[in-house]
Order: sequence, then structure tokens, then C-alpha cells
Amino acid sequence: MATTQAPQGTTESWARRAPSLLGQTVVVIGGSAGIGLETGRLAKAEGAQVILTARNPERLQLAAKELDVQRTAAFDATDSAALERFFGALPAPIDHVLVTAGSPHYGRLLDMDLKEAQRDLDDHLMLAVQVARNAAPKMRPGGALLLMGGTGARRPAKGLGIVSATIAALPALAATMALELAPVRVNVIAAGFVDTPLSAALLGADLEKRRQQLRAILPIGRVVGPADVAALAVHLMTNTAITGAMYDIDGGQQFIS
Repeated sequence: MATTQAPQGTTESWARRAPSLLGQTVVVIGGSAGIGLETGRLAKAEGAQVILTARNPERLQLAAKELDVQRTAAFDATDSAALERFFGALPAPIDHVLVTAGSPHYGRLLDMDLKEAQRDLDDHLMLAVQVARNAAPKMRPGGALLLMGGTGARRPAKGLGIVSATIAALPALAATMALELAPVRVNVIAAGFVDTPLSAALLGADLEKRRQQLRAILPIGRVVGPADVAALAVHLMTNTAITGAMYDIDGGQQFIS
């Protein structure tokens, strides 16, 4: 069998590629755990300067120490004034922003407290708009704003509350922002179940049962983890041809009835 060889003169570059985010700055909104923390870890490994924010100052400090980042900020991302102050104080330029803050609130739609429903809209749609408004003026051309969506709530079902509506609206919102913020790029990462501390908090004692179920039925034969999503996030940061798009990462979960 013939073997594939690197073109002459490129062997060293193949073996020792430059870090893909060298000299760039990545801001993670919601970076103290799970997908945000893992993306910060991978971005730093790829040469980026990483800035983490989170609501919980204690968890944020632990994450900052683990990743050895130089800059953090503890605040509630849905507080528009705090978000504006954070971006206002950042030295320009920045390159990429990942928004993972916020968590879903489930329940029967008609039984939901209206304030809780409004909070869901704020956590997922209005937060994206607020981040875009404040981050875009400081972002380099070709940089990426990445928003977290989902695949699990695409099929209507009782008990999903307003989550399905926010999931459906996010790609259209991102596409509009991709046009308005160009040449800054805007994309959506649509994740299914990801084995994170948030999933553990939502499922409680049923977490291991859900893991085993997914291992048995998913086409990939395993559960999606934060590192899988982080790898996609960094790819969307570095591939400057992608904007206004949504990328699913759920191990095929949406195709399993």
C-alpha cells in the first residue's frame, strides 16, 4: 500500500503547526464551568489571551486559577448596565466572544410565571443583542460572536415552556446580526445534551440514567462532552468563511425518537 507523504519542505510545519489563536483575545461570557470553561482552556492552548466572566465570583476565581488567565469579571450578564461597564473597561481590540451564560426554565407554557418566561427571553435572546451591541465596536474584523442554542427542544412537547421558542428564534437573530455586524461574524452552536455541571443540576439523581440511555441510543455511541463543543467553538473562531450559520453538535440526538 502506498504511503502518503507531506509535500517537500512542509514536514516540519505539519508536525509543528502554529497555535490557531496566537495573539488573539477570546472573551467567554459564562466561563466558570462546562462549555465556557472548556472553550477557555482550548483557546488558551491555541495561544489566545482568555478573559472569563461569570456570575459566581468563587467559581470564577477557581476557573481563572485553573486556566491561569490574567483577567476576569464577576457579574450577572443579564444586567445590561454591568455588561456595558465590562465591555467599556476592556482594552481594545478583542477577537472572539462566546456567550454561554443563562440556563433554561422548563414547565408547562401556560402555567409559567410571566416574569420567568421573560427571564428566559432575556437570558437567550436579549442577552445576545446586548452582548453584540457592546462587544462589536471593540472586535477586530473577521472576529466571531458565538451564541449557544440547542437541538433538544426543536420538537414541540409539553413541559418545554418557552425554550422551544427561544431555540427557534436564535438562528434568525444571529443571521440578522451577521449582516449588521459584518465583517464581525456571528454563528450559533446548537448543542443537545452535553455532560456539564448544568446538566447535572437540571437532572439531579437522573443524570447517570440519562448518560446510560444516550450511550445506548446515540449514533456516536457516547455522550457529548464540553470538549466536543469547545473544539467546534474554536473552529468557528478560526474559520473566517463562516457567518450567519448554525452548527448542530448533539451526537445525532435529534434524530432519535
